[in-house]
Amino acid sequence: MDETEFWKLVDATREAAEGDPEDQADLLVERLLQLDPDSVLDFARHFEARYNRAYRWDLWGAARVLLDGADDEAFDFFRCWLIGQGREVFEGALHGDPDSLADLLEDFDAEIDGDGEELGYAADEAYEQLTGTVTPDLGIPPAPAEPEGTPLALENEGALADRYPKLWQRFKGA
Repeated sequence: MDETEFWKLVDATREAAEGDPEDQADLLVERLLQLDPDSVLDFARHFEARYNRAYRWDLWGAARVLLDGADDEAFDFFRCWLIGQGREVFEGALHGDPDSLADLLEDFDAEIDGDGEELGYAADEAYEQLTGTVTPDLGIPPAPAEPEGTPLALENEGALADRYPKLWQRFKGA
């Protein structure tokens, strides 16, 4: 599975789930079960590599604004959700400025959006169902010990409002 196929699968399941991350995860498992185990591992590698790339202070700050707070676990789930939003949103947030999420996201419902925990387990679940064994080591570098970039004062709402003016305006109504 190459990168284009990875993103097609992410997009197709998001669209079919109408944006609901839990439904998307279920559909993703169903689609992955139609593939061979090696392709599922390829999908897992693509997912994990992007998950690790998103371990950045600037994205964590954006998650804090969108989720009205985000501890370590919430940020982990946010990164899974961000991948589930597809290539345009994911790459736009990583290569542009995370504040651009204000323009990239059509809408955002803090009750269901921002938490893609189940998406992070979809490939593992499919692989286990296909093979009866747990997913082996994917052979990709681990995430850095600390987020990439310049640390942010995540508890400082004024600093977050200054750093993410579009997100703050759109989602916090300030």
